[in-house]
Amino acid sequence: MTGLTQVSDSKPERVLCKPADVVEFVCKGLGDRVEEYQPCLSLGIYYKGLIGGILIHDLRPEIDCYLTIYTTSKRWATKSVLKYVFGIIFNLMKCRRCSVLVSKANSKSLKMCEQLGFKVEGLLRQYRDDGDDCYCLGMLKSECKWNE
Repeated sequence: MTGLTQVSDSKPERVLCKPADVVEFVCKGLGDRVEEYQPCLSLGIYYKGLIGGILIHDLRPEIDCYLTIYTTSKRWATKSVLKYVFGIIFNLMKCRRCSVLVSKANSKSLKMCEQLGFKVEGLLRQYRDDGDDCYCLGMLKSECKWNE
């Protein structure tokens, strides 16, 4: 199942595409293996072409899931996209929390996640395949400013 959000200057629309296309886009951009995210729900963000992909994976129903985001443009983070994504996580999947992992060296992603409302919960030392450290961030449903 894939829900795609068409991002434009007007109202976003949902369109359908192959889930594998978005997963491959995200994995290629991050240098990860597709198998690491299966099964997952993939969401693509379009603005004159695919500019971002969001994977919701490692779901523990009514408890937690992980969010992985890769984009090539800052235009992906519209209010409607964020409400859509967090609505899926907190209302449809009924999770009480959402988690993300961010490489310690990726200060831009860390800042973006904190601006979205995620809180740093710990440091996973030598977690990545290449031995890099990684921050674990979390957001509780009660802390989400995008969930209505």
